[in-house]
Amino acid sequence: MEYTLEEKYNLIKKVVISMQSRNPIEIVKSIMHQDFINMHGPEHHFLDGAAFLVAYQNSGGDINLEKCLDVLASRTIKMPGAMCGYWGICGSVSSVAAALAIIHEVTPLSSSSYYAQDMEFTSSVIKKMSEIGGPRCCKRNAFLSLSYGAKFVDEKYGIKMELNNIICDFSSWNKQCLHSKCPFYEVPHQNNG
Repeated sequence: MEYTLEEKYNLIKKVVISMQSRNPIEIVKSIMHQDFINMHGPEHHFLDGAAFLVAYQNSGGDINLEKCLDVLASRTIKMPGAMCGYWGICGSVSSVAAALAIIHEVTPLSSSSYYAQDMEFTSSVIKKMSEIGGPRCCKRNAFLSLSYGAKFVDEKYGIKMELNNIICDFSSWNKQCLHSKCPFYEVPHQNNG
């Protein structure tokens, strides 16, 4: 079935809002396996920040989740696909950074430390992505953005999300997978029998 981007956003919100996990990777991976999520695509621009917001709230962050998700959706729906290649900024990083901005009510006119901290977060993830290189992978970039985001809010705000060893289970569907160059790639087991 084909879905519009708006329909995908509504389905993501419906699923994510009921999740109880404190692990943003666990949340995002469970939704990534749904039929309305493509291997790559602009739906990740909402999905990644939404998974972060849910894990943030479930880890003790004081937010109005439904309101935050609505604001995130209104911001990220404007982000075009293929931003990484055409604009030099990953949509996943922008999504998680937007979630941080929403949590702390950061605006372009903010003079609080949150403004600078959001930029610090974004630049740290983009630096890591630049070290890995391309081509793009929405799954890899989501895992990077969310894991860095979880560590960031722990260090800066004392919000402790859960993180486990991250293993990608999408590489066989990704024609451009970097395999061993990806920090989340697991070598497939071969049957020697």
